[in-house]
Amino acid sequence: MFRGRTFLLFLVATVAAADPAPQSSIDGAIRYGLGEPLTTDQIAALNISVLPNGEGLPEGKGSAREGATVYATHCAACHGDEGEGRGDFVALVGGQGTLSSTQPVLTVGSYWPTATTAFDYIRRAMPYTTPGVLTADEVYAVTAWILEKNQIIAPGTVLDRRTLPKVRMPNKDGFLPDPRPDVAR
Repeated sequence: MFRGRTFLLFLVATVAAADPAPQSSIDGAIRYGLGEPLTTDQIAALNISVLPNGEGLPEGKGSAREGATVYATHCAACHGDEGEGRGDFVALVGGQGTLSSTQPVLTVGSYWPTATTAFDYIRRAMPYTTPGVLTADEVYAVTAWILEKNQIIAPGTVLDRRTLPKVRMPNKDGFLPDPRPDVAR
């Protein structure tokens, strides 16, 4: 049985021995002979950025009522039954008015500047153990659930690619634009 430094040295030697030598290709890129090129469909599936103005939002729709079921199934185990957070998993609800305190509570409702950012993050990274499994309708619905719990949208509001960018977040003006001239605005 390997222990401590011996195991670490073994691991480093194994990885170093398994790493193929890089090879230059016709286009000048360095290739390591690992994996396989992505198809156009695979790249399109990963190219899902949503901008603050809503550009990139998919078709679909959802309300908090529908989102309650999605949340209970996919989110509550980590973020708590009401979005209060659990263990190392952050709270999603609450924290309004705490940003200037000595212990700010950074939640979707208190800190995030745009609702489209919440949608984009949920779509890409949640649920934690199986990111990307939610449909667009489910992401709109769970986003609506989180926003309604934070009292940012009225009960019964249906979110879609037209309504979501219009949601005004409480901390929208809490971020400053990047003043560097080489950064597109």
